[in-house]
Amino acid sequence: MTTEESNTALVVVGNPIIEGHLKRVLHKRGWSIDVCGDGDSAVDRYVQLRPALVFIALDIPTLDGHVAALEMREADSSARIVFVTSHGRKTIAEDAAYSSGAVGVLVTPITDSQVGEAWSDWHGTIPEAPGLSDLDALYPVLEDPEPEPPAFPMMPGAPVMPGLPPLPDTTPDDSTNVELPSASSASAADFKPQKKRSKVRWLVRLTVLFLLTGGALGAAHYLGFVDLNGLIEELRSSISSLIN
Repeated sequence: MTTEESNTALVVVGNPIIEGHLKRVLHKRGWSIDVCGDGDSAVDRYVQLRPALVFIALDIPTLDGHVAALEMREADSSARIVFVTSHGRKTIAEDAAYSSGAVGVLVTPITDSQVGEAWSDWHGTIPEAPGLSDLDALYPVLEDPEPEPPAFPMMPGAPVMPGLPPLPDTTPDDSTNVELPSASSASAADFKPQKKRSKVRWLVRLTVLFLLTGGALGAAHYLGFVDLNGLIEELRSSISSLIN
């Protein structure tokens, strides 16, 4: 089946607006499109459908557009691939186009005149794909998942503890009761009367009385009720007269 007879294009750009523009432009030329949302599905869909043209972007989910294009070229050396890109990433898209042997680069926004000018080139000679030799190096290196640790064996159940012997009877025996003597049974001889210390008590009382009297006289002298200086002089005079 020739390119013009198939009239089917596979679109993998991940942008509904660009998909709509491509559908409109290709529909005018009598073409239909098949849309894929990610790189892995696009490769599988290409092998299944074998479309006449593939419009693919670089930034698509699951698989980079450059790698997906190389996968298509590896599966079919006659695959015609067009990279769709913005002005800012045109250089990167041109490098990917050279590596995968793409037939062209389409810069957004897409117009009818732009597609018309490149249409004949897209259906011309298919370039070689030098990037096929480095296809394995483009894939990310995935480390093998670590094996899961073995499950721990089930722990045996706890052994059944033997029953404890019954507790001994702790009811007190009447023979062990000890009768304590009552307070009334104590004899009067057990209590010794305290010794009287009447002399010491009288001495303490006199000392306290003397201190209180001295304190009272001092307070009276301070308040002006009693002149202690005069009393002391009279006391001295009386003592002197008695001595003489």
